[in-house]
Amino acid sequence: MLKDRRFIWSTLISLSASSLIALATATQSSAEVRYASQGSQWTQALRNDFYTRDQGARIIPFAWFKALKRPDGSGFLDDSMARYGYLPNPESPTPGLPVGFLTASESGVRTLSMTCSGCHVRQINVQGASWRIDGGPALSDFQSFLTDLDKAVEKILADPAAFDEFAKAVGAQSPHAHKQLHDDVEAWFKPYHTLMTRALPTPGWGVGRADAVSMIFNRVAGLDIGHPPQRIIEENIARADAPVRYPFVWNAPIQDITQWPGFAKNGDDILGLARNVGEVYGVFGVYRPSKILPDVNIVDYLNESSLNFAGLQQLEFLLKKIDPPKWPWKLDEALVKQGKAIYEKDCASGCHAETAGEPRLCNPNTWATPLQDVETDSREYKILGREADTGVLEGAFIPLVPGVDTPLKPKDKIFTILGVSVIGSILEAPLHFGLDVFKPIVDACIQRDSRSREQLQAAINSQIKSALQNLYAKPEKAAPIKYESRVMKGIWAVAPYLHNGSVPTLADLLKPAAERPTSFKVGVSYDIENVGLAKEQNGLSSTYVADDCSKRDSGNSRCGHEFGTTLPPEEKKALLEYLKSL
Repeated sequence: MLKDRRFIWSTLISLSASSLIALATATQSSAEVRYASQGSQWTQALRNDFYTRDQGARIIPFAWFKALKRPDGSGFLDDSMARYGYLPNPESPTPGLPVGFLTASESGVRTLSMTCSGCHVRQINVQGASWRIDGGPALSDFQSFLTDLDKAVEKILADPAAFDEFAKAVGAQSPHAHKQLHDDVEAWFKPYHTLMTRALPTPGWGVGRADAVSMIFNRVAGLDIGHPPQRIIEENIARADAPVRYPFVWNAPIQDITQWPGFAKNGDDILGLARNVGEVYGVFGVYRPSKILPDVNIVDYLNESSLNFAGLQQLEFLLKKIDPPKWPWKLDEALVKQGKAIYEKDCASGCHAETAGEPRLCNPNTWATPLQDVETDSREYKILGREADTGVLEGAFIPLVPGVDTPLKPKDKIFTILGVSVIGSILEAPLHFGLDVFKPIVDACIQRDSRSREQLQAAINSQIKSALQNLYAKPEKAAPIKYESRVMKGIWAVAPYLHNGSVPTLADLLKPAAERPTSFKVGVSYDIENVGLAKEQNGLSSTYVADDCSKRDSGNSRCGHEFGTTLPPEEKKALLEYLKSL
């Protein structure tokens, strides 16, 4: 039996590799909006594509979304979702939807969807102008949006008059249509409400932060892998109370590892695809694994999956076109030169230098992403050791792929559950979407690889499996608390700082932790002298209350990274000027 299972998975792996080989041989603000300079390759056409490219997320039927009312009685699209910090998108194919939101068809139903630009585009206000920065961490309040949507659906289900109004708005006029709509809304609400009530913390994440890793874990383990028909495993949903600042993504495709705790291999298109499959499952992508041969415990990983492989590959290619934003204002070149020497001596060595990383499939030129314990907040790292009930995936494994080649126990590491889900989804893609599913990756690989076609075919054949081996690094029980140290290009545009967003400006980061602000407002108003968030915020904002070093595990500690804190004031000023220029 084990031999048969290994043969089936060997065939799937070979099919994925073969498909690549075969294709290799074949052919928010009322202020004036300005765009930061992000390279000649980044055109308006590509920006529009990035803002609305479908990746497979499916939130709620769009007709329902338009008909629902927020707690204050307004519609979600009355302000194009600006109250949550989402940015206007005049070029949206669906009028009224902001940057990062779109509609997509799922089982014939037009559905509200979200794409990566919803969390990775920001706008900052400086001297009466709003500067749009593509690939920058969003200054939006995702939790408030999720909560308002939950309350809106809860209200119509609890209030017959409100449901009648809702049903009329979506066109369910007959008694039969009215009842069917009610059943459909209840079926949608049960898993969503379960996730919201069990996962969302109080106080909330606030503007510019989210506990994305926990929500991915919660979505897959809590709502997707339970036994039909509901598929919910409530006990697998934990409080998502380790929020972090959204990362900037303009160098994401070439880092050799990624995620703040550095648990995901990265650096080529296959690994980028794996990174983004997990992300889609976290933002309401449909994932319905089920056993197609119950007696032998084989799992069909993509049953009812909404993954858009073409969209995911295109989004990764678009990221490669986004350069770090250039500082738009005047620089003191003498100070920049002085600051560069300080940076290279105190900051670049071993941490933030642009150095060669581990070569990847069809990308030998990655950037090394060192992992460092600099005594910053530990909470996100500690959530990585969670275990969960494996549900329908019990006994599932992927033979020949180290890291996920051992059958899942009834309760297992959530990392392994996620690995089986993500890697299985990718390996089975040719079965569900055809042999040309990876054509964009193959074409890109051919263009940038100097090897002959025959050599490239052999490399793809041998490396498709190794590219996915140990995709997620399982945390050691007593491992030090380490986070990624990234190349600092464009760092001026991504405040607040540290992985959990606990320091408002770069000037504050150059102070000892005890002297950093204990609270500050997070919003779009920017301070270009201290490089970061302005003390006073107009419009949408939230207040960050920062804990000291005695509460390193709180999720909100401003502790750690005390580099440069002993520099004299004139050298700190020079260093800040250089950081602006990166």
